[in-house]
Amino acid sequence: MKNKDMGMSFKNALRGWLLAFASERNMKIHSIAAILAILMGLILRIDNTRWIALLLTIGLVFVCELFNTAIEILTDMITDQYSEKAKKVKDISAGAVLLSAVISVIIGALVFLGPIIKLIK
Repeated sequence: MKNKDMGMSFKNALRGWLLAFASERNMKIHSIAAILAILMGLILRIDNTRWIALLLTIGLVFVCELFNTAIEILTDMITDQYSEKAKKVKDISAGAVLLSAVISVIIGALVFLGPIIKLIK
């Protein structure tokens, strides 16, 4: 069913994010990591370029986790019996989340390494 107006679109999107947060352990873990990264950015006073990299990376992980959650729910709607194909679908979407998380750790290291070294000196 289509949303009747833009306000309803935003309301439904927020509801989806909140549902994922409430039901998915990994969404909570990603949220804590994002908060810690943002706090580190504030403490280390990173520059705008580093903020852009950090926020894009955080967004990438959240988007992947949301798609993974949606794909898992949709797969479970299609079949409630074990299926090797359903398992592949779920594993591949989980792989996307894992890849985005690994990339975020690498980018986080690149973002924070210089400011941390500067702070130590």
